[in-house]
Amino acid sequence: MGMKQTVGIGIIGMGWMGMTHARAYHQICDRFHDSPLQPRLIICADDVVERTTEAKTRFGFERTTTDYRHVIEDANVQVVNIAAPNSMHLEIVEAATSAGKHVFCEKPVGRNPAETKAIYAAAQRAGVLTCVGYNYRWAPVVQYARQLISEGKLGTLTHYRGRFFAGYASHPRAVLSWRFQKEIAGLGTLGDLLSHVIDMAHFIVGGIDSVVSQQETFIPERPAATAGTGTHFTLGADGEMDAVTNEDYVGALVRFGNGARGTLEACRIITGPKCEMAFEVHGTNGALRWNFEQMNELEVYLPTEDGYPDGYTRVLSGPSHPFHNYFNPGPGVGLGYDDLKTIEIHQFLQAIHTGKQGNPSFREAAAVADVQTAIQTSWEEDRWISV
Repeated sequence: MGMKQTVGIGIIGMGWMGMTHARAYHQICDRFHDSPLQPRLIICADDVVERTTEAKTRFGFERTTTDYRHVIEDANVQVVNIAAPNSMHLEIVEAATSAGKHVFCEKPVGRNPAETKAIYAAAQRAGVLTCVGYNYRWAPVVQYARQLISEGKLGTLTHYRGRFFAGYASHPRAVLSWRFQKEIAGLGTLGDLLSHVIDMAHFIVGGIDSVVSQQETFIPERPAATAGTGTHFTLGADGEMDAVTNEDYVGALVRFGNGARGTLEACRIITGPKCEMAFEVHGTNGALRWNFEQMNELEVYLPTEDGYPDGYTRVLSGPSHPFHNYFNPGPGVGLGYDDLKTIEIHQFLQAIHTGKQGNPSFREAAAVADVQTAIQTSWEEDRWISV
């Protein structure tokens, strides 16, 4: 076996997602120990010092900083990993790409579709490799679903329903984190949750031609948050209230380029579902359905010539599905959310090793942005809009 190469990693933003990414890089030398490229955690940045010291203790970063520019300027950093609030993404990506660094950025990339497109353009100009955090693609049974479709097992695709119902803000006292503020987050649920739904629709079915959409903000004000503490799951006490300036709910009807019809829906204030990122897809010969809350299960409807079995079969994630065996050899021995982030990082490192852009990259994020633009236009004009 040849010498392993290392690649220097710098992470900007050490909230929940920054920690999750650090853990994913940390896991590579264990889960993907045969990877020719092994990450080295050089430096992490956050304006809350406690977060960076905790990350250093937990994951072994060599250095910490409160100024993200130090991450980009560091000669040992080849990959800049962005998990900061959306409002910072454009300036960070522009600085990182012009310094020739490869970039991983969390979805929806920009705080609005125009920024996402500008970020994609910056990466294109610089010729660097990119990756975006559409992690739900990487569930082994979702990869398997895509395989079944590309092998033609479902026949011609006719219907698709995608949704992300995560009631993290269903409590009216859930704090007004940056996600609820248009000037920092940009889009609300359309950016935070529906970006995943649109990307999954692209991954499973293909391009979207036109949309008609509606939106609603059900909880117009929330308790002010304390900067640098808690997450978007935190509840606030009786204090000052601030206005929510972006949408809680989005629903859209869509026409796909291949003739399929569908619906996309997402909500952050819904009661009941916790993390229901899900899809159902139907074709002339069969159907599939998946829900992240049962991440390791795929419901498959594929009756044989004689019409049996005339019902859905539950397929459990196992070593015969993509990536599962990197985690364990047991069928039905499930993976979790953090494992999807580890697969995601591994795929990005593979792209860097081969020098060939993988998916999903900023190109896929830009494709999602185009659909989001059409959705926003549909809100304004109250009609079908071409993508």
